[in-house]
Amino acid sequence: MHSSPRSRRIDEHTIRSLPKAEVHVHLEGTFSLLDILTLAKDNGVRLPGPAATLFDITTHDAFTAPAVTSGGGAGAGAAGLSGFLRFLDWQCGLVRTPAQAARVAYAFAARQSASGVRYSDVIVNPTHWNAWHGRELALMDALASGFDEAEQDGLCAVSIAYSLLRSQSAADAEAVVTDLITRRPHRVVALSVDGDEKVTGRTGEKFRAAFARAAQGGLHRTVHAGESSGPEGVWDAVELLQAERIDHGVRAVEDPALLDRLVGGGISLGVCPRSNVTLGISPSWHEHPLRRLHEAGVLVTLNTDDPAPLGTTLEADWAVAAEQFGFDHADLVGFAARSIDASFADPDTKASLHTELASVAASAVDATTTA
Repeated sequence: MHSSPRSRRIDEHTIRSLPKAEVHVHLEGTFSLLDILTLAKDNGVRLPGPAATLFDITTHDAFTAPAVTSGGGAGAGAAGLSGFLRFLDWQCGLVRTPAQAARVAYAFAARQSASGVRYSDVIVNPTHWNAWHGRELALMDALASGFDEAEQDGLCAVSIAYSLLRSQSAADAEAVVTDLITRRPHRVVALSVDGDEKVTGRTGEKFRAAFARAAQGGLHRTVHAGESSGPEGVWDAVELLQAERIDHGVRAVEDPALLDRLVGGGISLGVCPRSNVTLGISPSWHEHPLRRLHEAGVLVTLNTDDPAPLGTTLEADWAVAAEQFGFDHADLVGFAARSIDASFADPDTKASLHTELASVAASAVDATTTA
């Protein structure tokens, strides 16, 4: 890695060519404008505002009320987080049939493939999908059918991290885990929890039993923490929830002992710089702790969180990160390798992706030396 804090921008095409995984992305944050318009027409639902400004949710009176019922990832700025979460509820509420859910899943896999993503652990929080309340596992089945079709067509392989909402009760969480372990829905490989830490406070103890049951039942564990909370949220995720992966976790940089714990335990951070800057978690890209976390030896991956409303793609965010933090092509190959390691893909898939990545990296080196 360069010592300079800034470097030459690496072309997005070069980044797309790197086989990689994405491990911190919310399905709710990947609906394209076309997806939303099609679903609204299918269901005869009027848009909350002009189509051209649909993602500028801070302009929509319908989404600016202070109460929030669901939790996701990034939004249209810190002041617009409440409205953003309400927008997700409205948007996901347009998905009302298994065919519509499968179409959304297929579109996600296609989007990922266009960014050079070969495997994704996508986070799905059913509390947003209000047409499926009480039928959450049916939603998982419908999404899985879309992912199945996509993979059969040669698109990105996708597994699901079923996410609890931080404000749910302990009893609700344990009931969810019981259903997941008993019924084993296809493609659901992990239990997650998300939502605004600042609003709910520390919830590790509340969900401790549910995550312990998930671990005993063979589910992976990934936890949103260290975003709007400090290092204590990450400590709770690791010590109380047996988290194998932390979504965000950027506030861990404030606690050297926590960094040692993450490094020693091989616990990865699914970092999303653009989301953090947009929400005001970090004042700017330049001040984001990504470089410090990386230099501390933490297994850091680069992700998008909610790319559609943020107006970004994975390759665009990797290109900005390379420019801002002085990462060269070899560094990005390293990020791609770590994304595969941090994923919940099966061992054979990981081995195949590493082989493909090594071949692409070697070809890039050969092209450079012969140029």
